[in-house]
Amino acid sequence: MTSALSTAEPRRCPALLVSAPASGQGKTTVTAALARMHRNAGRRVRVFKTGPDFLDPMILARASGHEVLQLDLFMGGADHCKQLLWEAAGEADLILIEGVMGLYDGNPSSADLAVLFGIPVLGVIDAGGMAQTFAALAHGLASYRPELSFSGVLGNRIGSEGHGRMLAESLPAGMHWYGALSRDEAFTLPSRHLGLVQGDEIADLDARLDAAAEAIASSAGTDLPAPVTFQPQRCEAVPRLLEGVRIGVARDGAFSFIYPANLALLEQMGAKLSFFSPLADQALPEVDSLYLPGGYPELYLSQLSANRELTAQVRAHMAADKPLLAECGGMLWLTESLAPLDGEPVSLCGLLPARAQMQKRFAALGLQRFSLPEGELRGHTFHHSSLETSLEPIARGECPNGRRAAEPVYRIGRMTASYIHSYFPSNPPAIAALFRP
Repeated sequence: MTSALSTAEPRRCPALLVSAPASGQGKTTVTAALARMHRNAGRRVRVFKTGPDFLDPMILARASGHEVLQLDLFMGGADHCKQLLWEAAGEADLILIEGVMGLYDGNPSSADLAVLFGIPVLGVIDAGGMAQTFAALAHGLASYRPELSFSGVLGNRIGSEGHGRMLAESLPAGMHWYGALSRDEAFTLPSRHLGLVQGDEIADLDARLDAAAEAIASSAGTDLPAPVTFQPQRCEAVPRLLEGVRIGVARDGAFSFIYPANLALLEQMGAKLSFFSPLADQALPEVDSLYLPGGYPELYLSQLSANRELTAQVRAHMAADKPLLAECGGMLWLTESLAPLDGEPVSLCGLLPARAQMQKRFAALGLQRFSLPEGELRGHTFHHSSLETSLEPIARGECPNGRRAAEPVYRIGRMTASYIHSYFPSNPPAIAALFRP
């Protein structure tokens, strides 16, 4: 690969990183509401998600009208993230970044990302049952790390307009009030065991987003935050290592956990993508390789089990020694069976000698890096199922934060399968080697 420093100029664009003291404070609802508010005002909004996540970006994409990319210092690296922001600054009137967990949680944390990019932070604080202590918490978030630019706060789940005014009046001098959202079911985003429900499953999602946007606009106005300067980065030219390779990508309600950056990279390397639905299609498209991403196969077990025609074609694909990458839910579909929480095991493809079982608590959570013969890849894992198999893994993931998550990676012929969701831009040549016939 060749490397060249872009001669492009820096770009300036208003930007905020939306964070909170902890998970569960309402970051996604607030970020989506802000995106919809500014979009409704006629502005072009680009939203990014910090850290690995598939569900929040679906909501944020619906709110902003544009696909949502990841900004992750571990999976993608600083230069990759900075370049994505610089590109967005060239087409947006506002950039919003939803943080992960609490502002200072994790390594790297949302605060690390805000400092590195020079982006001011908007703190979302659940104000339910809270009065002036709200201001003390805001002060702590703002002052804990002096080099962090902390812009202001938004009160979530307030009890009344008067409650919101009291919170705003209690803030330290110079701290901006970004408004409030009340405890209103009209704003609530439903969830299930892996997080939020997928955006397309929420019938009245647009009405919820518009209601939340109007609530923030009425309590704080629609002014843009201050502009931030974004620098172009030195980027490696993407090699055309998959020129003309046809890749079939499973994508439907059962298999929807796909990073947009993954698909973009495959196309940049010359691949031709064909999408198919294991739920509805009885035949594979004419392809050289298959990509089976994660999702919710456990919600569609009867449909997946009944689609024997497609199963036979996937089996023929493997028998022909063609490449196949299966991640998490995609891997579960390849197993002999998957047992739901409240029922008997359901037979599936039977291409991986393993049996899976859903469970109430998550089985693993964390960032992962793992080394294959093709090279090191980075990604993450988060699942509520366990796998029983006698198959020996060819590699195991390692969590950079010291968590016990160490996901095995299995290989049979050209099939590579694991619970790990890989971030393809972490190593384009390795990804090309996995998919190249």
